[in-house]
Amino acid sequence: MSGQNRGTTVQDFLKHFYAEESGQAVTLAERLIQAQSDLTLTCAELDFAAKVAWRNSTRCIGRLFWPALQVRDLRHVTQPDEVFQQLITHLQEAFCGGQIQSVISILSDEVRILNSQLIRYAGYEQPGGQVLGDPENLRLTRLAQRLGWEPSPPTAFDVLPLILQAGGTLHLYPLPPAAVQEVTITHPTSPQIAGLGLKWHALPAISDALLHVGETALPCVFNGWYMQTEIAARDLSDEGRYNVLPLVAQALALDTRYERTLWRDRALLELNVAVLHSFRETGIKIVDHHTAAAQFVRFQEREEQAGREVRGRWSWLISPMSPAASPVWGQRFKTQELSPHFSRPGLSGGCPGRV
Repeated sequence: MSGQNRGTTVQDFLKHFYAEESGQAVTLAERLIQAQSDLTLTCAELDFAAKVAWRNSTRCIGRLFWPALQVRDLRHVTQPDEVFQQLITHLQEAFCGGQIQSVISILSDEVRILNSQLIRYAGYEQPGGQVLGDPENLRLTRLAQRLGWEPSPPTAFDVLPLILQAGGTLHLYPLPPAAVQEVTITHPTSPQIAGLGLKWHALPAISDALLHVGETALPCVFNGWYMQTEIAARDLSDEGRYNVLPLVAQALALDTRYERTLWRDRALLELNVAVLHSFRETGIKIVDHHTAAAQFVRFQEREEQAGREVRGRWSWLISPMSPAASPVWGQRFKTQELSPHFSRPGLSGGCPGRV
């Protein structure tokens, strides 16, 4: 079954569920009658919806592993303190001693997480307009400070507290150090890169996503594992983020006087090498962009065998590094996302995390 388009109902979803999942305790006809008065999904239906939403995620190159997604049903947890404890459990279960597992926690809509990811670094505006830390998180940092959070002294890699909203009240929860695993960035042959003092957190856990199933939209937290380009080619390298390529080039003694020396490209390559090396040395799962592209091709093959069309957003499926070397480069996809699907603020659907 190819799935349903957006705008479909819970009843449409149930038909989809019964078409792919056999051996249910009640018949489809009985379940459709129940759904006329109660749109609440069963645990089995929620599990299926979350996995298929990942399978449908047009922005995600890591969809090969959608059947292994671990689904945590937390719709019954409504108190902020309890939600926070469940988020800590999510981080622990997902990290899994470095063998990162894909986990999704489906939350109650009575509590909202204001952080875009469970682990984010603060950004502090400095005199003259410079930013210490991550410029992407300036607003969240200012909000956390208004709520009483103040690291002393501020650094470029301060982990922000979680901010939960319930009943119009904001609740601040600093993450315990044991819940946050970080990787110091070193290089296999250039010790000067280690001298830059770079690091990154090990687990990308999107926390502002919604899972859409028919008329229902459920807040959720979703994680996969990193592809190194997300850290090295975007988080650390984008001019609007940490912008470290000039520092890397200086550490490597590259000639930055002229663009024709391709110093940016060389620095970018070595930073990607450094991130992959650092995660591997620490024993934490990460995938390189060539392996991820090959895995996506396997996903396409499996979906074709199952009679399902793979949709995608090309600009998200190609790597920000050496995109023409990817088997996805010459492909074209339909971009309309099927249902169930995920959405995030400012994005029209898509994968809630790059995995």
